[in-house]
Amino acid sequence: MMSIHEIEDVKQLRSAPNDLPESLANVVEYRKSGLSLNHVVGCPLDCGYCVRHLFGNFEMKRPHLIMSDEQAVDELLRHWAFVPHRTPLQIFNRATDPFLPNVKPHLLNSLSLLDQRGLTNHILVITRWKVTPDDVAKLERLQNLKVTVLVTWSGINDVRLEPVDSEFAERSLKVLAEYKSRTKCILYWRPIIAGVNDTDHCIAAASALSQLADATVFTGLFHREQIRAHFRSSGVEDLYNDVPRRKILPREVEKRVLKKYTGAPLFRKTSCGVAFAHAEADYNGHFGITNICNICPQEQISLCASGHQIPLFEKVAPLVKSVGLNPSRIEIRAGNVIVEGSTEQQRYYVQHSLGFQVHDRSQPHLPGRHGRAEEGWE
Repeated sequence: MMSIHEIEDVKQLRSAPNDLPESLANVVEYRKSGLSLNHVVGCPLDCGYCVRHLFGNFEMKRPHLIMSDEQAVDELLRHWAFVPHRTPLQIFNRATDPFLPNVKPHLLNSLSLLDQRGLTNHILVITRWKVTPDDVAKLERLQNLKVTVLVTWSGINDVRLEPVDSEFAERSLKVLAEYKSRTKCILYWRPIIAGVNDTDHCIAAASALSQLADATVFTGLFHREQIRAHFRSSGVEDLYNDVPRRKILPREVEKRVLKKYTGAPLFRKTSCGVAFAHAEADYNGHFGITNICNICPQEQISLCASGHQIPLFEKVAPLVKSVGLNPSRIEIRAGNVIVEGSTEQQRYYVQHSLGFQVHDRSQPHLPGRHGRAEEGWE
């Protein structure tokens, strides 16, 4: 890991190498919480569970610029799935941290370029680094975008898992609480790992920190084979048995969190916390999966209920067809639309267009598991 001094001293980004894998060279990707813009790659923070392991990018410690902010924003706005004022957006959440000193100018410039176009889309900015009063002042100048800063905090003190001290996130939460107004802030409590940071002490700390945020979102560990291999190479015994597609948060861990947590409103899903912060219905339509919502404040349940409408086949079929799926295989239920043979990008586009959950028949969301991996729920 680069030292704190080295991180702060790097002022200008290098150009990314020409041989980047396609997964990184493609700067726009559809993820569950929206279209994700990632024209900076590389990060020195070395969090052991980082998704950069999946892109073969974990060893690139210095951030690199793939293209200019102007080019990147143009690519985002030309993307087939982008809908002005509707599609939720994310920025620099795949291969770097947006508040690193040499990444931050590109974050703020890209947000400004989008805001100048009058776009009112949600945009999520996820960080575990330092947010300063000057950063907040610049975010507050944005007039149209609905900006939410999600401050990642875990309370993990094992440097093999997470070398970055949680104090940085705690300070960022305090700065945001003091200086923000229009900008929203989420305590992004993750990853909660059984036997690591699910103690009463960690839960109490999260409860206290949550008072600095508009809402808290909690979630488990994204545990793929590449991440497990990295942990093993660092001397960490396997945290879980499985390496599933979904995040792992065992039933007993969730029960402990829900019993002990005493802080600000707590949500299972990112979009639920963001929607609450902005006093809107959830753009992912989780309300249809009722057991997800049983911990939500009543005022949010009422908001989401008012926005929940089972879509008609005549509305769903053209959307499904437009992404290359077979409309004759659609099943419309009270809580979700079922499609077949879909990719995540196809599902998320339809889901955000409808504001209603869309699942693939081969990957069912089992009752009570909240879209999580099976480990710990069998």
